[in-house]
Amino acid sequence: MSYAVKEMFLTLQGEGVQAGRRAVFVRFAGCNLWSGREQDRATAQCRFCDTDFVGTDGLGGGRFADAAALVAAVAAFWGLDRERRFVVLTGGEPMLQVDDALVAALHAAGFMIAIESNGTLAAHPGIDWVCISPKAGTQVVQRRGDELKLVWPQAAIDPVALEAWDFANLLLQPLDEAGAGSAHEQACIDLVMARPRWRLSLQTHKMLGLR
Repeated sequence: MSYAVKEMFLTLQGEGVQAGRRAVFVRFAGCNLWSGREQDRATAQCRFCDTDFVGTDGLGGGRFADAAALVAAVAAFWGLDRERRFVVLTGGEPMLQVDDALVAALHAAGFMIAIESNGTLAAHPGIDWVCISPKAGTQVVQRRGDELKLVWPQAAIDPVALEAWDFANLLLQPLDEAGAGSAHEQACIDLVMARPRWRLSLQTHKMLGLR
């Protein structure tokens, strides 16, 4: 199959347990919770997304004919050094496109594969690092992995109930909402102080001016 990629770039992972790690980001086009068009935001299942995932016109983006072509582009961004190769598949919703061929080709090229997903589609079993970010009102089927990243606060989500899911790390990330940043940060701090299984995760790439 072909793959529609909004953008691709080399950066540092800005969030979660892997924060600070050199990574190639592959942002797939398309999502199953929002069209990406502002006129549809009010009726979307996910209404606070801060990412442009529409089309294939971003830096490094395009439509790749097969897994080999996409992995060649990923490897070109990383460079010749094969040590600790790390790729983050994100979106939109990457599990709309990630398949056996892509996972096999990335592994063959020496990449550790991480995914950032809303969890409404099962993660591919070959992915090395699974990060799930649940959205209120959706049916999350991927309830195990390496990292559960809850954007907080969200109405209709009970963080205590999420503690029963099978994740090695539970992370709270303040909702990036204009005019409410400090209040949301304090809400996360309060929850971590009350429920110590959780950890605070900040979007360090935004603080550093990285993509």
